[in-house]
Amino acid sequence: MADRYLTVAGSGVNEIEIRRSRFLCALAPVASEEAAREVIAARKKAESAARHHCHAFVLGADGRTQRSSDDGEPAGTAGTPILEVLRRRELTDTVAVVTRYFGGVLLGAGGLIRAYGQAVSEAVDAIGVREYRRLRLVEVVVDYDRAGRLENDIRSSPYLLHATRFEDVAHFDVGLAPDQGDAFHAWLADLTGGEALTEDIGETWLPTPCANP
Repeated sequence: MADRYLTVAGSGVNEIEIRRSRFLCALAPVASEEAAREVIAARKKAESAARHHCHAFVLGADGRTQRSSDDGEPAGTAGTPILEVLRRRELTDTVAVVTRYFGGVLLGAGGLIRAYGQAVSEAVDAIGVREYRRLRLVEVVVDYDRAGRLENDIRSSPYLLHATRFEDVAHFDVGLAPDQGDAFHAWLADLTGGEALTEDIGETWLPTPCANP
């Protein structure tokens, strides 16, 4: 079972021009096929003057769901190279829609394959990627007099601060990799004199900063 995956860092559109044809690649993070198709439909509406809105998407932490469409371009010249870039860059939960405005110069099958792939690759570079990791969440509870320092210490530590809540006491949800549990509890006990309470609250996917692959 996967313990990490990459997706695009956000939604955006990047444009390139090849032999007078314009290629607008829209990328967006999506969590379902329905959401992916909503993005595709929105791009068709936004760029309604264009004839081709070719797309591909990959879904699931394991990338199991994969779809692509040439949308009227010659078979295999658009959807497949779009999908291939997503796979090569190890992106999932991601949809790419490339809108083409024909510039009057025929590119040929090979030229189209290269152009659609380049459009997606440059869009990924421009928009960036984000890594998600499956982490164990631990809730930490401390009195208010320790909360400020503890929050700062967690933020500067190798552990991921996921959420904070201030009620009658302070609550911090901390994400831990599988091999960090013992070290974290020892670190926390030393930092708080053993006064912090902890509770394991299950696993979740959390984003972490990530450079482009």
